[in-house]
Amino acid sequence: MAQRSEIAAVYVAGVVQGVALVTFPAASAVFTGADEFGYGLSSTEYGGMFVPQAITAITASLLGAGLARRLGAKRIYLLGLLANLLAMALLIVSSLLMRQHALAYGLLLVATASLGVGFGFTVPTLNTFAAAFFPQRVDRAVLALNALLGLGTALAPLFVALFVGLGIWWGLPVLVAVAIVGLLLFSRRLPLNEGAPATVHGGAEGRNSLPARFWLFAAFALVYGVCETINGNWASLYMTRELGASATMASLALTVFWGAVTAGRILFAVIEKFFPPQRSCQILPWVVAGALLGAALLPKGGPALGIATFALAGFGCSALLPLAISFAQQQLPSIAASVAGGLIAFYQIGYGIAAFGVGPLQSRAGLDLNVIFGATTVVALSMAVLAVLVVRGPQATPTGP
Repeated sequence: MAQRSEIAAVYVAGVVQGVALVTFPAASAVFTGADEFGYGLSSTEYGGMFVPQAITAITASLLGAGLARRLGAKRIYLLGLLANLLAMALLIVSSLLMRQHALAYGLLLVATASLGVGFGFTVPTLNTFAAAFFPQRVDRAVLALNALLGLGTALAPLFVALFVGLGIWWGLPVLVAVAIVGLLLFSRRLPLNEGAPATVHGGAEGRNSLPARFWLFAAFALVYGVCETINGNWASLYMTRELGASATMASLALTVFWGAVTAGRILFAVIEKFFPPQRSCQILPWVVAGALLGAALLPKGGPALGIATFALAGFGCSALLPLAISFAQQQLPSIAASVAGGLIAFYQIGYGIAAFGVGPLQSRAGLDLNVIFGATTVVALSMAVLAVLVVRGPQATPTGP
């Protein structure tokens, strides 16, 4: 039975990882700002910041299984925290060199790459620990962890708005760095569960050939990653550039988006007995499509409507990826323990496409963000089609998002 200190460390780490993950997109106005407090990045440069993060997150999540078997889950967890700490340290250093454009941008690229390593190592391991701590209540334990991860993503924009108001935007990476150092000092003395990695990352089954149906779920995770990232990484810039919102209103929109993601996950877990998960999975892509179309049609000068639109988008995104993972684990029992890592990798591919692709569409194709949001409606509609196929497989009765 896990000690309370171990449980506390893991669940607090979920919140901290969530804040760290959204630190960069939450500060988008700082990175693209042309004044003395901004880096002056173009849209293409801003989007390019997240390509190293996507690549390293995919690589770390795929390598994490083998490394966890060799080194143990605790060491992978600590390595993930160290990678996150390095990302925050590089971000802080870059803030001192923002007038030296090339050097500052290079530091930002290394920082996001390090953040991807931290995400790829830490998040799967935290899920491993949560499941091992509560073997009789795995679904609830993992849901609670991911809800706290979502809480962290919602808090990051609020912290950015607070520190920007104080004139010290770099206070957020400093705060996250201090929290990570505290977690490292606290966690290194804990025994934690060294026997759990194989139960989540997978043992021999992870080496089996992938069934054809896996690629259906992979496609779903990829298009979901595009839809979530269009909102999560570009919401703040959309608010300031298309709707004329202040930096505070832009941060609030991003907070509302991630807050709706978290609330939706909890809601659909609570009501699954009354509202079947299959129906949720089929309806939510239409909600995402409606939000994207709404963003394309919003009139300029309506930031309040923008915030409401991103709340709707967050609610639509909320349960889709957890539901897809749950369906896949039940429909593909031969690779059940490897499904989550594989789908998260494809989700990160979608993340990379949307995080980087928007910049060139703006700078080279001359498209406004509202047009790009509207075009992404097609991606959301393809997700709706895939959702119909995903839920119609054998044994498609997940235990909840």
